[in-house]
Amino acid sequence: MRLGQGHHIRHWANGGPTTLSNLALLCRRHHRAVHEDGFQVKRLADGELEFRRPDGRLLALVPPPIQMAADAEHVLRARNEAAGVHADARMLSGGWLEERFDVHYAIDVIHPLATG
Repeated sequence: MRLGQGHHIRHWANGGPTTLSNLALLCRRHHRAVHEDGFQVKRLADGELEFRRPDGRLLALVPPPIQMAADAEHVLRARNEAAGVHADARMLSGGWLEERFDVHYAIDVIHPLATG
């Protein structure tokens, strides 16, 4: 089980107190993103947290829904078939050793490339 990490919204080195109102519980990945990747977190007057990208753009609490055609499944299946991709129960197994797909590793690899 992974636990969250307490993040000082106003850093303790800059006089930020270790109080609940100045702390945010972040997972390890997001805590690192704030300290090393330039993401910003701020507590609003109503107590809610606001997150911003390194360029200052606001991160939405919920991403906007992806627009999909009504027949999206049919379109995807047709594209896969045209590309020679045949989806089955073994599709997400690894290549040569047939190990399980490691979601955490995949996210770790993709994360630095995500620009949103």
